[in-house]
This record gives sequence, structure tokens and C-alpha cells, in this order.
Amino acid sequence: MTTTAMSKERLLFNGADWDFPTLQRVHDACEEIALGELGLDVYPNQIEVITSEQMLDAYSSTGMPLFYRHWSFGKHFAHHEAFYRRGMRDLAYEIVINSSPCISYLMEENSATMQTLVIAHAAFGHNHFFKNNYLFQLWTDADGILDYLNFAKSYIARCEERYGEVEVERTLDAAHALMSHGVHRHAGKTKVDLRDEERREQERRVHEEQVFNDLWRTVPTGKKRTAADVGLEKRRLALGLPQDNILYFLEKSAPLLQPWQREILRIVRHVAQYFHPQRQTKVMNEGTATYVHYRIMNRLHERGQISDGNFLEFLKSHANVVFQPNYDDRRFSGFNPYALGFAMMQDIERIVTAPTEEDRAWFPDIAGQGDAMSVLRNIWADYRDESFINQFLSPNLIRQLRLFHLYDDPEQEEGILVSAIHDERGYRRIRRQLSREYDIGWIDPGIDIVDVDLAGDRRLLLRHNVTNDWFLQEADTKLVLQHLANLWGYDVLLQEVDSSNEVVKEHAASPHKPIQ
Repeated sequence: MTTTAMSKERLLFNGADWDFPTLQRVHDACEEIALGELGLDVYPNQIEVITSEQMLDAYSSTGMPLFYRHWSFGKHFAHHEAFYRRGMRDLAYEIVINSSPCISYLMEENSATMQTLVIAHAAFGHNHFFKNNYLFQLWTDADGILDYLNFAKSYIARCEERYGEVEVERTLDAAHALMSHGVHRHAGKTKVDLRDEERREQERRVHEEQVFNDLWRTVPTGKKRTAADVGLEKRRLALGLPQDNILYFLEKSAPLLQPWQREILRIVRHVAQYFHPQRQTKVMNEGTATYVHYRIMNRLHERGQISDGNFLEFLKSHANVVFQPNYDDRRFSGFNPYALGFAMMQDIERIVTAPTEEDRAWFPDIAGQGDAMSVLRNIWADYRDESFINQFLSPNLIRQLRLFHLYDDPEQEEGILVSAIHDERGYRRIRRQLSREYDIGWIDPGIDIVDVDLAGDRRLLLRHNVTNDWFLQEADTKLVLQHLANLWGYDVLLQEVDSSNEVVKEHAASPHKPIQ
């Protein structure tokens, strides 16, 4: 057999065409490298091939093909489809679900090269990150999410049949508006076993346990009492206040909601909690998957399992994925998480294997260790975006990316201040400021439910702690607060409080009518 013939025999595929046996060969080859050479630890893989229309549908339902129905998903579908059909927008090559088995959806229009890239990227890169990062271990139930989504879809469909699509839609609209305020943010809460949720819902329905907090029995029906009669601290303690998980509070304590509405709030809350770790690890998650697919694809080419032509196709696609427009480019919309994450992973590999004296001074714990994958696996497990960038963004990469920090003080007339340059103090300031851009505790408004006027009109009081003079946007606040008032069933007041604990601004809403 000639060398050329032997080389062709080693190829996983030839050209752009593929079939399912090809995908099996590709998966097995990627798995051999991922597990054997890179030391990855993954959930079992389940790979499904879908059409572009199904990919659009999955796009529209927040990347969850097994999701329940809602009108907003149809709106998003029409929007994405219009741009896609006009050639103004590409679709993702894949969608991957944090579940066990880990489901990777591949688009059937992909070439054989792109299917290989997707399997390396999603089925092994994302898969490893989902299974091993501490945030996903702390907050998500990979074994139960698929069964829970199926339960949620069927439950909401049954509610639509029994109570009407309009009422269910109103409840979902309100829950979705509050979705970003429906997560437990602090460690110590018990992770929900999603596989057991359907049984628990049935128990709640059968027993119809008292849905009002016992404290509601103290609300007067005749003579009006003052708030002091109830006892401020006792009242707050009984209601679990202050509470930053607004959906959780409404589910447990809203006085006018029906049991089925509470269950819908619970469903939306669980889905929000499922996505919460992904919000905190976008750079790391995409950087990990991109680094893994880059290593696997290069290794397949080195082993003669991908031809030069197919490898060039991969390199072109990879370059597009990690492309970072400059700040003055019309396409610039912030940092590309693929580009920043991949650049940091490669830079860490360089620091571990070929450090400079500067690297040894800045990263004494990892510089020169030699085993890049061991260091990276530990980092992928123990960090989120904010801490990852604050710890591992190096002066070398800051120079390479030409990063600098500008400070624009509207009260100063001198113009924009360049507050950090390429010196030691500047490097630390740049990475500290960049890391804050990924700290949800810094960028998300801190809003707590702090009290309920049980002795009076049952008004719900919320507080927003203003930081850096970042006030809530008036129009958005008005809309969201209206949804909150509709769910609560009584008046709602949101106070914005500055650092000196002074109320600077107030927003109020009254329910259109109780949801029932």
C-alpha cells in the first residue's frame, strides 16, 4: 500500500459530505484525544442532528429545544428567521445542553469539518466545563434537567387547557419579567433535585397545603392596627426578609395567587437558576470549549485524520470565531467571549510551559510548572469569569490586546482621563476594571424585598441599593414593577437608596387587577 493510500485510509472523512457512521468515527477520534491526551472528564454524550429551522426554534427558546411554549419565543423566531433568510445573520453551528447525558445539537447543513469542530467544541469542551466547574456543581442538576423540562412543558400545556391561554400567558409574562430576580445568589441554599419535582408538584396539588403564610392570619379584617402591633422584626423574620429572590418570595407569600400560578413561578425560577452559572462563566465556558476544539483539531491533523484542505476550512472558521473587532470598528459591541477566553487559555499555557521573568513575578504558583492541561483543568473547575480575569489576565496579554482604561467624569471639563497605562499599577487597574465587567454582583442591580405592610394596605416595599450613581432606567422599571404588582395583588413601592441610606428616588405601581 502506498503512503498516499495509507494516508487516505486514516482520514476520518474526505471532502464535505458526512453520514452517521462518519459522525461516530469523528466522535470516537475526538474522545480518544480529549480523554486520553487532554485528561478531560465528561458526561456521556448524546449527539442529535437538526435542521436550520429547528436550530432557529432552539435559538428562540433561549437555547432549550425542550422548552414550554410562550409568545416571546415566536417573536424571536420570526426575528432571527428574517435576518437568516436574508443572509444578514449566521446561525450557531451547535447548541449544547448542560445535562447528563450532555446533548449536542448539530445543524445538518454543516460540512464534515464543521461537524468535527462542533463535536470537539461542544461534546467535549463545554461538556467538561459543565461537569467540573464548581458553579454548575453547586447550582445545577444535570441528571434531572431533561425530565424537568419535559414536566414543565406538559404542566404549562395542561394549565393552558384548564385555565385558558390568556391567564397562563399573563402569569408567564410577569414571571419572565422578573426572571433575573428569581435566583439564589449565595451559597448555602439546597440544590433542588429536579428529578423529584414532578412528584413534589403532585403532592402539593393533592394536599393543597395552606398557600398563605401563617402571618396573613394576623391581618385585621375590622379594626385597623398599626405596624408596631405586628412587630417589625418578627414580621420580617416570618416572611424571610430581606429577600433578593423575588420570584421565590412571590411563590411562597403572594396572597392572591392560585396553586397552579405558584407552580409556574417555581418553574420559571428553576429555569433561571439553571442559567445562572452560565451568566457568570461566559468567557471561561467559551474559552474552554474553543481551546479544547483547537487542541483536538490540531491533533487530528497531526495524526493524519484530517486532510490539509479540511484543516484549512477549520482554521478559517476558527479565525472567525475568535475575531475581535477594534473599539472603532462598526462591528464592535464589547469583548468577544470566544476571543478573550481563548487568548487567556493560550496565554496560561505559555506561562506554564515557557514563562518569562515577568510571568514568574506575576504568577509564581503556575509559571514553569510544565503541565499546562493540569493547570487549566484546575482553573476551569475553580473560577468564574470575574475571578478568572482578575487572577490570570497577564501584562503580556494586556499589551498584546492593547488594552487601556479610560475614565470619563461628567463633572470634569478636562475631557477623558487615561487612568491606566502599561506599567505595573496600570496592569492591575486594567484587569481589575475588566473583571468587574463580568461580576454580576457589580453589574446587576441589587434589589431586595424589605417589608410588607400587613397591618395596613399590604403594600410591598423593595429597596435598590444604588452603587456608582447607577440608577434604574425609568421605563424598564415601570414595566417590571407593574408585573410585580400584578403578581403580588396589591401596591408595590420600590425605593432607590444611596450609600448614606437616603431615599433618592421612588417608583410605585398598583395591580391592574388580581391575577386569579
